[in-house]
Amino acid sequence: MAAQRHLSERHHPPEQTVGATIEELRELVKTTFITYVYVVDGGGRLLGIVTMRDLLFSNHAAALRNVMFRDPFALQADMPIMDAMKLTLDRHYPVYPVIDAEKRLVGLVRGQSMFEAQAIEISLQAGSMVGLEKEERLNTPVVRSLKMRHPWLQFNLLTAFLAAAVVGLFQETIDRLVILALFLPVLAGQSGNTGCQALAVTLRGMTLGEMKSGAARPLVSKETWLGMMNGAGVGLMAALGMYITAVGQHQERPFMLAFVVFAAMVFSCIASGLSGALVPLTLKRMGFDPATASSIFLTTATDCVSMGTLLLLATVLVR
Repeated sequence: MAAQRHLSERHHPPEQTVGATIEELRELVKTTFITYVYVVDGGGRLLGIVTMRDLLFSNHAAALRNVMFRDPFALQADMPIMDAMKLTLDRHYPVYPVIDAEKRLVGLVRGQSMFEAQAIEISLQAGSMVGLEKEERLNTPVVRSLKMRHPWLQFNLLTAFLAAAVVGLFQETIDRLVILALFLPVLAGQSGNTGCQALAVTLRGMTLGEMKSGAARPLVSKETWLGMMNGAGVGLMAALGMYITAVGQHQERPFMLAFVVFAAMVFSCIASGLSGALVPLTLKRMGFDPATASSIFLTTATDCVSMGTLLLLATVLVR
């Protein structure tokens, strides 16, 4: 974590009096907003802080060591910004001192600056989910952008062939029930959206430090139930659409076709919700960036499961 020095925060020796400190700050406060006074020893080690309120209402003859807060909360200079965010979520201080391994005050960082940096990190996830590198910007040269993007597109093409192979296994069923081809993209789209919702929530929780020990199992359980309930809701509408279409085309057993669509939608949304939670969790456990091309893996899982389930149920139940 990069520490920033701010002229608005002052550090002073512990033996300095309150009155002398106020006089020193008298001119500075006219042009600069001061939040804390930091008390350090001769070696620059942080001993405590004094708020402006305590400074103004304390006896002017008192030494800073007698009015300071001792052993204040501080961030380590070599701490990743993600870890710093986790430690500051419940504190909400305007400024945090940054110390080194020897507890020397090396800089200050504003809470707003950390949250702004984290907001940028979150905004970059949308690109990394589909294979865009964080280093790519609007002015990145075309050749470099091509090198960063194209390998992931080739990988995505490979996974698309996998989904096509699943559909190919049921070519006979499609030839017999062409109406199913109309609902394959519907099923894939709905289950894909369900998975993307779970993926976004999981990645956001990881980014904000909400994925503490033991949080994975409740998350997976929650996404399972949400997938089932969402699948049932959209499945009813999709089943109604299938029934109307089947009746209009004079298909045999329209009720069974509608049931097949409903059951496939419920199962696919359950699988998609699980995939949306498990893909980033698995990548993190394996030591990879959870956001890296995660939507490509998710799309592969949702397409294969949704299309395979619909065609398998149709093959077994509609004869």
